[in-house]
Amino acid sequence: MSIQDDFQGIELILGGARSGKSSLAEALAKSSGLTVTYVATATAGDDEMTARIQQHKEQRPHQWPVIEEPLCLAEVIRTHSKKGTCLLIDCLTLWLTNCLFGTVEQPEYNDHHKTVGWSDRKADFLKALVEAEGRVILVSNEVGQGIVPLGEVSRRFVDESGWLHQAIAKQADRVVFVTAGLPQVLKGPALN
Repeated sequence: MSIQDDFQGIELILGGARSGKSSLAEALAKSSGLTVTYVATATAGDDEMTARIQQHKEQRPHQWPVIEEPLCLAEVIRTHSKKGTCLLIDCLTLWLTNCLFGTVEQPEYNDHHKTVGWSDRKADFLKALVEAEGRVILVSNEVGQGIVPLGEVSRRFVDESGWLHQAIAKQADRVVFVTAGLPQVLKGPALN
């Protein structure tokens, strides 16, 4: 995918699984002419997820530094979003899963990191986006277009994901929805 894009600001790229949202985000980052840092939120809890993570690693440019951060995205944005930079954060729904369900088992996370509530973490993340000095590309799965899930946990995840996307979309300079590899700009400047 080849895109010429000199956009600056915050952009949210939404789509279903295997919709092409990560490929679009990577193409936008490549075309930006900025120093790109890839921020991965996934943790490998099983063999299938390990394979997915490996596939993503192989498809992105090897010269991009990678920050693996499953919980503290606000800190990453504050530390690494500077003028002349592009942060590509993939994926917010995996981050949401980590935050809501405590799926991170890494010794470097102290009790404070593990006990920060979702509301506080979300608010801090949204504040960090406002403070970002560089371009930030956010990738997330749109999970709210199907039937209402039966289980309480699934409904909470869909609700929190939808509310997170709405809050980011209000702040974002551009929002794109990707279906079958085709981007549809919902807000902001067109893709060139």
